Amino acid sequence: MEFSPDVPKTFPGIGVAEGVVRSVSIPPYSPQLDLLEREVIRDLQTRYTLESVKNDPIFRAYRDFFWRVGVDPTKTRPASEALVRRVLIKGTLPRINTAVDAYNTASAQSGIPIAAFDADLLAGTLTMRFGQVGETFRGIGIQKPIPLHPNQVILADAREIVAIYPYRDADSTRVTTETRNIHLVACGAPGINRDLVKATYERCARYLKEFTGGSPDAVSVSPR
Repeated sequence: MEFSPDVPKTFPGIGVAEGVVRSVSIPPYSPQLDLLEREVIRDLQTRYTLESVKNDPIFRAYRDFFWRVGVDPTKTRPASEALVRRVLIKGTLPRINTAVDAYNTASAQSGIPIAAFDADLLAGTLTMRFGQVGETFRGIGIQKPIPLHPNQVILADAREIVAIYPYRDADSTRVTTETRNIHLVACGAPGINRDLVKATYERCARYLKEFTGGSPDAVSVSPR
């Protein structure tokens, strides 16, 4: 990934671990993954309560980052915190397809948000930069493009914005059962240990190998 120099200058410690998991075959549902999800749900229910989750140091770091980029984390939760809160309220993780469910499980376990894209729908190298006045973005579940403000951190390929970092991916590059190669990004933030970000990518890649038969590339951590 390339970085606009002003992003790490403004947010020292921001960084990602990324790679491509190739040749996946994504069924809508996996009984084996379902067993893992149940185990993870039980663990999360013992680790957190709705009152305590916001004070977890990992979620607190992402909340602080959200405030700094102009996003209210009490209304728009960091993606990993939103998963844990769903578990605490509903006792379930969301069901999309086996690939998405696998990396959501890893994200909930670690507290690290995951961005994921159909690698074959990306154009060129991903870049992390600030949004610009006049730019818009249509994320998964959003019917109409929304305007960005200059302080928002985004991921873009050579053609379009593919994520508002680190909480919503673009609809146009989302992972579906037709996807064959997945570009995974474990999303770090100031105050988050880089080793944890890397380990979360590796866990996601391991789950995708186990549940979709994919072949993970070696992880790349940036900026160095």
